[in-house]
Amino acid sequence: MIVYNITTKVHASVDEDWLQWQKDENIPAIMATGFFNAFKICRLLEQDDSEGNTYAVQFTAPTEKDYIQFINEYAAQMRKNAAEKWGERIISFHSVLEVIH
Repeated sequence: MIVYNITTKVHASVDEDWLQWQKDENIPAIMATGFFNAFKICRLLEQDDSEGNTYAVQFTAPTEKDYIQFINEYAAQMRKNAAEKWGERIISFHSVLEVIH
């Protein structure tokens, strides 16, 4: 099992709007690709949140092949859409984890 993790620092001025966009638009669009079977939204604790919260949105893919296919077919456009919508009010980085137990 593979976990695709997107960690995002969200400026306080757009925090509620960004979180609602995740729930209403972005996550449903990613799940609709069919490459993931579950997701979680987490807020990082013990972080400097003076400028805004940091979130980790995690998508679970059954296989590495599913994850790679998602990256090849959808990731670039989805990242572009997020950048166009939120600009410098968010900073994201992506990581991939393999569940071993």
